[in-house]
Amino acid sequence: MSESASSAAYWLPVVFIGLMGFAVLVYAVLDGYDLGVGILLPLSEEDEAQRDTMIASIGPFWDANETWLVLAVGLLLIAFPIAHNMVLMHLYIPAAIMLVGLIMRGVAFDFRAKAAVSHKLAWDRTFKAGSLTTSLAQGYMLGQYVMGFEPGWQAQLFSAVSALGVTAAYSYMGSAWLVLKTEDGLQARAVRWTRRAGRATLLGVIGVSVINPLVNPTVFARWFTYPLVMFVLLIPTLCFLAFIFNDVLLGRMPQKNDRYSALPFTMVVVIFLMCFIGLAFSFYPDIVPGQLNIWQAASATASLKFILVGALIVVPVILAYTAFSYRVFRGKATELRYH
Repeated sequence: MSESASSAAYWLPVVFIGLMGFAVLVYAVLDGYDLGVGILLPLSEEDEAQRDTMIASIGPFWDANETWLVLAVGLLLIAFPIAHNMVLMHLYIPAAIMLVGLIMRGVAFDFRAKAAVSHKLAWDRTFKAGSLTTSLAQGYMLGQYVMGFEPGWQAQLFSAVSALGVTAAYSYMGSAWLVLKTEDGLQARAVRWTRRAGRATLLGVIGVSVINPLVNPTVFARWFTYPLVMFVLLIPTLCFLAFIFNDVLLGRMPQKNDRYSALPFTMVVVIFLMCFIGLAFSFYPDIVPGQLNIWQAASATASLKFILVGALIVVPVILAYTAFSYRVFRGKATELRYH
């Protein structure tokens, strides 16, 4: 094998795992907030106007946000087919449940406007149930992945805790989005939701941060090896400070003239980024923890070169239309209308 071919065989899997990680992170942030809004939908009859505003706040974005999930799964399938097969072999059932939740959301979003008025609340409940189902399934899958798909009640318990933690994190993101996009009574309500969800998310992050090194000796060695420990512990430190800052800030909101309304959402994005970096540092270069690294799972070098050309076209296009849509629909959510 020539030196250039050997070099390409090394760096192409690194590029693709970076692209896949980027897609997962963007999905977690963008679809995370609209799942969170769905989870938080109040279901009493008198809250119909607030439900409409909450739906309006995600209406222009929620469907397109799922593009990033499709991209991440597509990259996994094409660039790392062995890992794709191994992951789905263990996660067929929760992945199927997640798809059911996504279908419920899609159907409910359309039918809440087209069905009889007397059925609107039922479709709102379906949208909420679909959001909750999707979040719990994704959290469970994350827990299984972190545990390396090990059997046993300990792994199942950790996955259950992970499911609740991810659901709390999405609620945190969704309520912070509502602080940004809404006004008056709903915004004040969203501030309370954000503080509560933030505290629940913090407990979840602490739980995963403690359990993960204890059950994975490799992760423990990576995080607590001197002198690297002096630098990598900045990640959980910054994450913890962001939680505290956000909680203090939310205790002083809402403020006049809508000051600082974007800051809670920004801080939640920072928290998601720190958590993602922490997970990536824990497991890289493994794509299946403790079983398979990115070079073992990668497609042939020639295939990766061909796929890279398409990725360099597709990813910027997705980024461009995502940025354009958020620019067009910036500002506060207005009255919900269907045409």
